[in-house]
Amino acid sequence: MVELAENIQSQGVIDIKSVSKTFPHPDGSEVLALAKVDLTIDSGEFVSLIGPSGCGKSTLLRLIAGLEVATTGTLELDGQLIEGPDAERGLVFQNPYLFPWLNIFNNVAFGLRARRVYKEQKHLVNQFLELVGLGKFGQVYPHHLSGGMAQRASLARTLINHPRVLLLDEPLGALDAFTRMTMQDEILRIRAEKRITMIMVTHDVDEAIYLSDRVVVMTPSPGQVETILNVPFPRPRARNNPDFFLLRSRILEILNFVGHVEDPPYQI
Repeated sequence: MVELAENIQSQGVIDIKSVSKTFPHPDGSEVLALAKVDLTIDSGEFVSLIGPSGCGKSTLLRLIAGLEVATTGTLELDGQLIEGPDAERGLVFQNPYLFPWLNIFNNVAFGLRARRVYKEQKHLVNQFLELVGLGKFGQVYPHHLSGGMAQRASLARTLINHPRVLLLDEPLGALDAFTRMTMQDEILRIRAEKRITMIMVTHDVDEAIYLSDRVVVMTPSPGQVETILNVPFPRPRARNNPDFFLLRSRILEILNFVGHVEDPPYQI
């Protein structure tokens, strides 16, 4: 069991209040990406954002990260306005974006150096490598890692900064199906150990159900919260649970992806 740092935060309440976001269009007009989004995410909760492409899921995640500024409305972390990027809101992208000239140890240590706490907290690097299952790979360079291992390193690099909220922008989208399922279990294990709030953008309905406490379904552009569904199944979850498929069907119906199914010309 990895010995966790004593100063890891257990907060992480996100309040999104009437947030809208517009972007300039090349023709001089404005494009409304998000329209009056209201959402509260509790401490330690896992919430997935799902919806059609272009509905503003990643934009909302970037607003929470502080990489974008809301046109109207406010975003808060534990009652404090979000006004820019901060290590307390760690963001993991679909691509790991590891520095190819640094070994995995130094990739994970990068945030410590940036915050000028490397000397005091250098010992945490190996702890977080162990946490993500890369304890023996500290001296390896990124080009020697598989996609799943590289994403583990990216997770460790973000988590070592002790974020209150972990933001996941389709971090498993580039992985094969079996590696993806393994990484889903790893994310849940890390969440259980760290008790950290997690918000994930995904296009995978099954992934959203398997990981989340709640699934937020968003409308087509401009993005709004269409509905929020609780996932009532206890963990660990069985992927072949009949209730799992019922909830999946419900989400697909909301997204208008069920379609019309005629009787097949063969026996089932």
